[in-house]
Amino acid sequence: MSYYSVLDVTPTSQEWIPDYLPTANALVTKHGGKYVARTASHELVEGESNAAALRIIIAWPSKEAAMAFMNDPEYAPHLQARTTGSISNHYLIEAKDDLA
Repeated sequence: MSYYSVLDVTPTSQEWIPDYLPTANALVTKHGGKYVARTASHELVEGESNAAALRIIIAWPSKEAAMAFMNDPEYAPHLQARTTGSISNHYLIEAKDDLA
């Protein structure tokens, strides 16, 4: 079953970004992920504001692929840098309709 990573990220420093992007890009691909969106162009159309600089959506072929990315030893220092240098929330969403 497919899964999606949905992230909101607001950098609190810029130092981590140049090293983070090429590594994250390569590891997302390595683990079968595909970026659906990585953008600062987003707007709230319902609910209370959760202001974030960036919204990111990654499609994964499976939960195992998403977790393999998150647990990849090569990613660990970059994940630490992102979480230290930003306010981030990461949701892993199963691609199913529980209300159907």
